[in-house]
Amino acid sequence: MPVVRIPTVLRPHTGGAAKVEVAGSTVGEVLTALVADNPALEERLLEDGKVRGYVNVFVDDEDIRYLDGEATAVGEGAELSIMPAVAGGAR
Repeated sequence: MPVVRIPTVLRPHTGGAAKVEVAGSTVGEVLTALVADNPALEERLLEDGKVRGYVNVFVDDEDIRYLDGEATAVGEGAELSIMPAVAGGAR
């Protein structure tokens, strides 16, 4: 089963879990199952059922934007990482 790495900022919505096992054979299926189990994540990760533009998702360190997006295949034991974009800096 794929494992989803949860960034610190989103852990309150997964009961504090840093990693969550979720069933699915594509990134889209995994994220849908993740949100079904943790409904508070939906507004932070998805918009109209798609990954929000400021949320980066990686499968085994590969950015899904350069693969097949949400249709990217996820194998048994794959690791998905969710990385919300960070803005700001020194003035």
